[in-house]
Amino acid sequence: MSEAQAAQSAAEVPSGLAALSTEGLNVWYGTSHAIQDVSLTFPERSITAIIGPSGCGKSTLLRCLNRMNDFIPGVRITGRVAYRGEDIYAPDVDPVELRRSIGMIFQKPNPFPKSIYENIAFGLRINGYRGDLLPRVERSLRQAALWDEVRDRLRDSALALSGGQQQRLCIARALAIEPDILLMDEPCSALDPTATARIEDLITELKASYTIVIVTHNMQQAARVSDYTAFMLNGRLIEFGPTERIFTRPADERTEAYITGRFG
Repeated sequence: MSEAQAAQSAAEVPSGLAALSTEGLNVWYGTSHAIQDVSLTFPERSITAIIGPSGCGKSTLLRCLNRMNDFIPGVRITGRVAYRGEDIYAPDVDPVELRRSIGMIFQKPNPFPKSIYENIAFGLRINGYRGDLLPRVERSLRQAALWDEVRDRLRDSALALSGGQQQRLCIARALAIEPDILLMDEPCSALDPTATARIEDLITELKASYTIVIVTHNMQQAARVSDYTAFMLNGRLIEFGPTERIFTRPADERTEAYITGRFG
């Protein structure tokens, strides 16, 4: 990203409202330089989409935002990732506590092999909640737009739900522990169009209460749900700004080529 484009990107993000940010972020897997000098701001109470071709570093960047890359042998990270101004890679930061504030939804639904109720209650219990579980379970399922579909089936196995319902259950499970930020790694890629539409509607509703970062290979989805879009290519941030501008008046010819389907 050129200096002019960086200045434009900075001007397009509301000041003082950053929930997350990266500064000079670099990630290596062994000798492979997967993320190269990425500086990016994620505004509060908004949806930021990260787009780009396969292998461009989208998911790697997302995993850096709540230290999920800690689980990958041989990974090396330099630069800064800040959550509410505090460096999440500082020695005194507990990554488990961090992930309670910055939850993640994965590409494929991954409900526990337990009942619908226990999928929500289990997370509450291991995070130390000692109150009445049912109201919290109900609230989380309502937030995920799933309560009306499962209210009479709470003791049934979560694995009996449809794919779209399982994904909304996973979102409810993440919401139950009251995170501040939700990271979503291609949450609709395994779903049919009807289930995808339900998840997109849900994501839009959740923006009122959460800061959301979504990685998606679906540019139409990014255009539909996000407020801001970051375009990545070969591990670099090429362009960032309000979604409408990125899709209608991109500043970089590589962004335009990707959005118009000339590569990727």
